[in-house]
Amino acid sequence: MNELIYQRIENNAHFRELVEKRQRFAIILSLIVLAIYVCFILLIAFAPGWLGTPLYPGTSVTRGIPVGVGVILISFVLTGVYVWRANGEFDRLNNAVIREVNAP
Repeated sequence: MNELIYQRIENNAHFRELVEKRQRFAIILSLIVLAIYVCFILLIAFAPGWLGTPLYPGTSVTRGIPVGVGVILISFVLTGVYVWRANGEFDRLNNAVIREVNAP
C-alpha cells in the first residue's frame, strides 16, 4: 500500500516541480550565505586594520561590530525569505501533490 502511494507521489508533476524549485532556491540562498561569510572571513584576514578602525573619533565601536551584526542580520533576513516562499509557493505545490495523490 505504501509503495503505491510513494510511487504516485514520485510520478506527480507537482511533486517534481516542488523538489526542483525548493532545491534550486535552497542552493541559491546557501551560496549567498556562504559568499557573505567567506567575504567576512577574508575581510578579517586581510583587512583587520580597517575593521578595527573606530566608526568615529573617540568611540570604542569599530567598523567590525556593525559589519558582524550585518552578517548575522542578513542570515535572519534570508531565513525569512525562505520561510515566506515556503509558506506560499512551496505549500501550494505541496497541497496540490496531496490532493492529487489522495484523489481516487
